Amino acid sequence: MTCHDGFTLNHLVSYNEKHNEANGENNRDGASDNRSWNCGVEGPTDDPVVEKLRNRQAKNFLTITMLSLGVPMILMGDEMRRGQHGNNNAYCQDNETSWLDWTFLTRPAELHRFVKLLVARRVLRDIEHERQRMSLNQLIRQANKAWHGVKLNQPDWSDHSHSVALTGEIPREGVFFHLIINAYWEPLDFELPTPGERAGSPWRRWIDTSLDAPDDIVEWQVPSPISGNTYRTGSRSVVLLVANVVAAS
Repeated sequence: MTCHDGFTLNHLVSYNEKHNEANGENNRDGASDNRSWNCGVEGPTDDPVVEKLRNRQAKNFLTITMLSLGVPMILMGDEMRRGQHGNNNAYCQDNETSWLDWTFLTRPAELHRFVKLLVARRVLRDIEHERQRMSLNQLIRQANKAWHGVKLNQPDWSDHSHSVALTGEIPREGVFFHLIINAYWEPLDFELPTPGERAGSPWRRWIDTSLDAPDDIVEWQVPSPISGNTYRTGSRSVVLLVANVVAAS
């Protein structure tokens, strides 16, 4: 989502515009198209509602990054919402603007915990399939997967869609998963598929970024049971449900 150039993750959710005045070029330097949203207030704020939304958005971006295929990249300090005063071209600032301020670690401590649990799951991955030199397109074509919208098997691929869901299987790890992404500004009820005949458990929740910590993410080994045929997904949030696969006898 972010890299060494441009906005940090914190700025991606805190600024609509770049603020490079300190660079001495009348704010002309740096990219102006940052695809960012300040969540209602430009820059730092004490508004708890805005801050809660910013934390949620940061969790959303980090979740999608860490669940993606391939090698994830996280910009130093994004796990603690490091900032640069809205500067998206701070290479010329060899000072507190571009240095890593470790006190950020104590401010949104829940985000750091969230990232640690994402990383803990990531290192459990079986990487043997990556030695097969299979292309991404080949891997996707062979995957056992199904796309959905709020209704099962009815994904909305239109330009105005704000939600999508994906059911898939990780055969090597014996896990079914159901990923829900709701970018809409209101909660949505998503129909849930049955995990399948080979599932040894009902759906259990590993991640729901709309929930307050520590329920936003739990340790991978102890996901929370859920019930029902639908899941209410909070506005602007990501949910990941899992179910175990029973080995064939």
